[in-house]
Amino acid sequence: MRKLTLLTATILAAISLGAFPVAAHAQSAGAIIDRAAAAYARLDSMRAEFTQTLTNPLTGSTQTTSGVILRKKPNRLSINFESGDRVVADGSTLWVYLPSSTPGQVMKMPYTGANASSVDPADQFLNSPRTRFTVTSAGTATIGGRPTHAVTLIPKRASTEFKSAKVWIDDADSSVRQFDVENASGLKRHVVITSFTANPALSNASFKFAVPKGVKVVDQAAAAGY
Repeated sequence: MRKLTLLTATILAAISLGAFPVAAHAQSAGAIIDRAAAAYARLDSMRAEFTQTLTNPLTGSTQTTSGVILRKKPNRLSINFESGDRVVADGSTLWVYLPSSTPGQVMKMPYTGANASSVDPADQFLNSPRTRFTVTSAGTATIGGRPTHAVTLIPKRASTEFKSAKVWIDDADSSVRQFDVENASGLKRHVVITSFTANPALSNASFKFAVPKGVKVVDQAAAAGY
């Protein structure tokens, strides 16, 4: 599950979008995260391109990659990385295929509860955020030419997903434009949304996963029964 956790924040947080223009100087941390959460709740589908940089302080290594995320309500998700890694939720099942690090196998599990939250950063950050996090202001920045306000999220309870996150919210449309996440081991993820499309027409075929020939399926649900 460590590999799944590594993907968590990677996954495009661009996922939230809305249309709440607000006077920049009047925004409190609570108001910023509230409007982002409301925008996320209204979003039926999305497509985003992103770049991600992972920094591991234990090894001193840094790795940068890019990818595309598709999301469609209520329970479809597709994340394609340039490395060939893929995470897919087809409506009931979550597939995690990571040939770059664990070739020859794909994990299969129900796409519900914690599994869903662990791979969808929008759900991580924007599902009842005021209940789950202590939210504080973290300044302003221009990301990709767009003014944003940043907030810091600290889980109120111990979290296996991250110990802190800094999220930049667009002043004009409430989309997430960038985020930094640090987990308990010190692994840091820096994700920048390079393009974002709200409510595109996406067919269910975009969320299908075909097991590659010769790849072993590791059924997490079956394993849990033993």
